[in-house]
Amino acid sequence: MTGPVLGLDLGTRRIGLAVSDLAGSIAFPAGHLARRDLAHDLEALRALAAERGISRIVVGLPLHLDGRSGEAAQAARTFARALEAAIGLPVDLFDERWTSVEAERALRGAPRRRRARRKDVLDAMAATLMLRTYLETRRAPVAPEEET
Repeated sequence: MTGPVLGLDLGTRRIGLAVSDLAGSIAFPAGHLARRDLAHDLEALRALAAERGISRIVVGLPLHLDGRSGEAAQAARTFARALEAAIGLPVDLFDERWTSVEAERALRGAPRRRRARRKDVLDAMAATLMLRTYLETRRAPVAPEEET
């Protein structure tokens, strides 16, 4: 990796945000972006990417638990293509099936928050978990070839 990676957890009302360190080894929550319309969302993400020196963007791909694609997955693919065209950075899609469930579990033990604040934290947490998993798979060692 040659700079920070931005992770996005797309929702209909908010986009959860996470950013990696420069080496692309640790993911940190970065809040959320309230969605308005495609042009606004793309411009806000372009500005964030420029401000943080982002080198790559990862968009969560919400597949069904059995791996099938649905409307949300198609919307994520469409958004990712638009984002790549608008920003000019590489955009990857990454399976996010379990991140929201993991984020909910992680927040169960946290102090109670107002419902709106909890959703904001949940979005950023889901983006962080998805980005962390993406980063881990990128640096996973390749299995050595079997000897013959």
